[in-house]
Order: sequence, then structure tokens, then C-alpha cells
Amino acid sequence: MQIGIIGNGSIASGLGAGWIRAGHQVRLTGRDPARVAAAAERIGAVPVEPTALAEGCDAVLLAVRWEGVPEAIDLVGRSLHGVPLIDPTNAVEHGVGRLLTDRSAAEAIADRSGAHVVKGFHLFPADQWASPAAPARRVVVPLAGDDDRALAAASQLVRDLAAEPVVVGGLDRARQLEEAAGFVIALAFAGTDPQAAIPTVG
Repeated sequence: MQIGIIGNGSIASGLGAGWIRAGHQVRLTGRDPARVAAAAERIGAVPVEPTALAEGCDAVLLAVRWEGVPEAIDLVGRSLHGVPLIDPTNAVEHGVGRLLTDRSAAEAIADRSGAHVVKGFHLFPADQWASPAAPARRVVVPLAGDDDRALAAASQLVRDLAAEPVVVGGLDRARQLEEAAGFVIALAFAGTDPQAAIPTVG
């Protein structure tokens, strides 16, 4: 697949490097050409101009902080319209986990970009994807989205990282996934393993 990534931080580098190892082509863009070029060289991606990012892409990853989302979408422009767009953002108060939006971040991103948004990759830290070694335990990535093609692309990209995709429903379920991220973040910053608060099933 041809994957576009908006951003050059740890999530962009971690997921981008993993997808390159899986044989995909990855291109990066962002506000700062020098930082984009450095990140691209580090993981073996191709730096591109923002308006050229989505051209011919099978999927795009929006790997920026929540407060930078409007600028990032506007930077790339209407080229995102109709493109599968994976949203790993967490619109939460740092260290507290309280959501900062009245509706799901994923739905707001879909409205602003015109893309086929899939919520996913927002529950694990970047270092989960940075290591080429197989995970020590089963890793499940919940996904929510309305477009079958976008969900298929996101699901394949999850499997290419030795994880298991689970589609929980349409984009109207994204808010629930974002609440889960807030729950995980709150427990983690309180010094508690979030897994200890989830019942074992089976």
C-alpha cells in the first residue's frame, strides 16, 4: 500500500517504521520541512509537500496532537476528500484523561476533512509499534468507521503490525473508543495498570 502520514512525531515514526518493515511505501508531510525530512530519513519514508500527500494513497494517518488537527487538515487541503483517514488522536486533558470535545474527535475530523475516517491506534503508546519484535501478548486494535474500504485498509495495516483488528461499529462508536482512551490515560497517570481494571472474560 501507499501510506501517507501527516506529522513527524513518535506515533508517525512508530507506525510508519512498522508499515515500511511490512513492505508498504510511506510518505510524510507536516508544517516544518526540516523536521519532516529528518523523520523520513530516520524511518525510510519519503518527504512530500502537504498538498501532494494524499495523491494515490490507499490510506492516510493523521498523527498530530489534537490541538494541531485543524491546521494539519487545512495544510493538506481538500485532497483528503474521500480518502481513508486513520485517526489516532486523543482529545483529552493531559494526565487527567478528561475529554475536551462534546462529540467524538473522529466525527469532527471527518466533517472538516471530507475523508472516510477510521478511529484506531489511539489506545497504545508509540513504542508499542516501534519495535520489530513480535508482541509478547495479544494486541487488539479496536476500529470504528462507516466506510468499508477505509475499514479494510485500516484492518490490513493493523495486521501488518502483528496485531488484531476488531471493528466495533460505525463512526458513531468513536466517542466510546475515545472515552476508553480517557479511562486508560487517567488510570495510567494515577499509577495503576489499566488492565487490572478490566475483567477477564472466558
